[in-house]
Amino acid sequence: MRNAIVMAAGEGRRLRPLTEAVAKPVLPIDGRPVIATLLRDLADAGAEEVTVVVGHLAEQVRRLLGDGGAFAVRIRYVEQPEPLGSADAVLRALRGGAPLPTLVTAADTVFGRGDVARFASAFAASGAAGAIAGRYDPPPAPPHRYGLRIEDGRVTRVLDDDPANRLAGAPLWGLDDGAARFLDPLPGRAPYELASAGQLAIDAGETIAGVVIGKTRDLTRPLDLVMENFHYVGGVT
Repeated sequence: MRNAIVMAAGEGRRLRPLTEAVAKPVLPIDGRPVIATLLRDLADAGAEEVTVVVGHLAEQVRRLLGDGGAFAVRIRYVEQPEPLGSADAVLRALRGGAPLPTLVTAADTVFGRGDVARFASAFAASGAAGAIAGRYDPPPAPPHRYGLRIEDGRVTRVLDDDPANRLAGAPLWGLDDGAARFLDPLPGRAPYELASAGQLAIDAGETIAGVVIGKTRDLTRPLDLVMENFHYVGGVT
C-alpha cells in the first residue's frame, strides 16, 4: 500500500495537562515518539507517500517528522484548523492531494509488530471498498472504544453496542473510492467521524473488510505515559 493518511491534529484532552504543552503524537511509548514508530510501521507496510493531518501544536509534529526522509517516506502536511473529527481530517487530506487507495490511521497508537503490514496486505487482497482493523486487546469500552462486528470477513456494524462482542475497533482503516465517496458531504453532525461514513458505505451495499490484528497500545491517561515507558512500575492502577 503506497499511500497513507495519519491523523495527528487531535488535542489529546484526556491527557491534559501534558497535552497543553506537548502534542500527543510526539509523546513516547517505549521511549520513542508514537508517531515515529507509526511512520516506520507504515514504511514497512510499503507506504511511500504519507499525508499527515496536523492541528493542535502542529509545529512540534512538523519539527519531529520533517519531510519524512528519516522514516523512508515522503510527507505532505495538511491543516485541520478545528477538531471536527476523523472524517473531516481524512476529507481534508484527500482534498490536499492524498491519493486512493490509502491506509488511514491515528497518530497516537502503537500497533503490534507487523500488524500494519498484514492489515495493508489483507486490504489490498480483499478488493473491498474499505477495511477496518479489529482488536481484542484493549476490549470495547464505550463511548471511547466501541465494539466492531465482523461477520464472514466483512464489517457489518462499525459501532456495535452488543456487550457480548469483545472485539473492538482499532484506529487503522483502508479506504478506496467506494468508501471515500461517503465522506463528502461529511456524515452526520460535528464532530464528523469515519465510523459514520463507514456505516453509510455498508448500508449502501459496499464491502468493508474486517481484519483482526493483535494488541495495540495508546496513551489515554497521564499515568499511561509512566506505565508505557517504565515497565518496572507495572501493577499501578
